[in-house]
Amino acid sequence: MTERPRFGIMTAPMQTTYASLREVWREADTVPAIEHAWLFDHLLPIAGELDGPIFEGWTLLAAMAAQTERLRLGLLVTSNRFRPPAMLAKIAATVDVVSGGRLDFGIGVGSRPSHPIARREYEAHGLPYLETADAVGRFAEACTVIRKLWTEDKPFDFAGEHIQLTGAFGNPKPVQRPHPPFVIGGRARATLRVVAEHADVWNIPGGDIADVVERSAMLDEYCAEIGRDPAEITRSIHLPVSYDQPALTRTAIGQALEGGFSHVVLGLPAPYPAGAARWVADELIAKAG
Repeated sequence: MTERPRFGIMTAPMQTTYASLREVWREADTVPAIEHAWLFDHLLPIAGELDGPIFEGWTLLAAMAAQTERLRLGLLVTSNRFRPPAMLAKIAATVDVVSGGRLDFGIGVGSRPSHPIARREYEAHGLPYLETADAVGRFAEACTVIRKLWTEDKPFDFAGEHIQLTGAFGNPKPVQRPHPPFVIGGRARATLRVVAEHADVWNIPGGDIADVVERSAMLDEYCAEIGRDPAEITRSIHLPVSYDQPALTRTAIGQALEGGFSHVVLGLPAPYPAGAARWVADELIAKAG
């Protein structure tokens, strides 16, 4: 059975102000056609002025959780390279409590080695940049650890290849039980294997729809290898929005829906026009298909 389409927005928290972001999210919270809203997880801008303003994602997400009542919300997606997983589990549980149980837990391996603009933020913040094989292994263990911190009723130890914890315990737990949905982003084969095991939702950037559909089929194969029903994983796609050429965005939405992607995230570029959320509902969502 094909899932019904669920549309959301993504506002990259860079090259803009808190007041502008808050205005878009508050408006979106009143528009039923928009069901979810997202920020991203970077520490330096990856577009526009490289020394321009950018907000820390989880801090801002907590603020947006307190400013809204209905929207599901998350980061598309958290870089597992930025924060130790036990700390991230605590942060995310806090946001789920603040939101009243509306968090979709977006997470991924982290910035691609081929993206030098993104990679510079690691050196600027004194963070190690792990090479891909090591980073994917840590990511898989992180998903396990975070789930355990959200579900285990007693302290536990964890002795993994990459992560070691002693007396780990999460309290308070997230509002959502057994835990917030895992939204895992990525397209590489190694990441898709982690998606097959851990994800409730899989997100991929739009672009070449044929490639996106091929990656979705690849995920189906990895699910089959471990005995998981691929229909358990909602397919999500991020599509850039053009204010000047909405027909292009509507066409992309139609192609995504035809390709089996029922969770659609529409990326809004800053500056945001007045009434941006209502415009998305009226000009993109209502006329897509």
